[in-house]
Amino acid sequence: MESATRRKGAARREHIARAAITVVAERGIERLTHRAVAAAAEVPLGSTTYYFRTLDDLLAEALRQSARDDVAELRAWAEGLPADADLAAELAELVLCYLGSWRSRTVVQHELYVAAMHRPALAHVGSEWDDALVELFTSYTDPVTGRLLSALFCGLLLQGVVRESVPSRDEIETIFRRAVATTRDR
Repeated sequence: MESATRRKGAARREHIARAAITVVAERGIERLTHRAVAAAAEVPLGSTTYYFRTLDDLLAEALRQSARDDVAELRAWAEGLPADADLAAELAELVLCYLGSWRSRTVVQHELYVAAMHRPALAHVGSEWDDALVELFTSYTDPVTGRLLSALFCGLLLQGVVRESVPSRDEIETIFRRAVATTRDR
């Protein structure tokens, strides 16, 4: 059985990681500091350095937390799909949600994910996120299509946050429909 102290420590660690996500959203990764996170979390500076010795440790946990949140939301979305759902249409709608009402969160997630390119300590966390997405999409298709849908989904989101205009629903749906139809034709 988990002790109250351990649960409190895990909760404090998560709280600090979420504060790091907030700091990245407000200031960007380059301005992430233990002091800024401590202020955002409303905890003493010593708490951030106690739980996260380095900024890479803190970024890794922020990325991990962001991934956990995202995968949990995607699983809830998937569980809510009717058995006869049009997967291409549903994925298009989901992409538009990420690029619409969830846009600021999507930008932060990508900032954290891209940080793994420059910080080798974060690479495995990005890979864990990728694997979770592939697993989710594979549960509706096959392993190759699951990987393809994951890559398309992530690519569309990245392009969508970088570009000034978001692709149309029809354009996004057509891309997903082609990917799903191609695998049926094999």
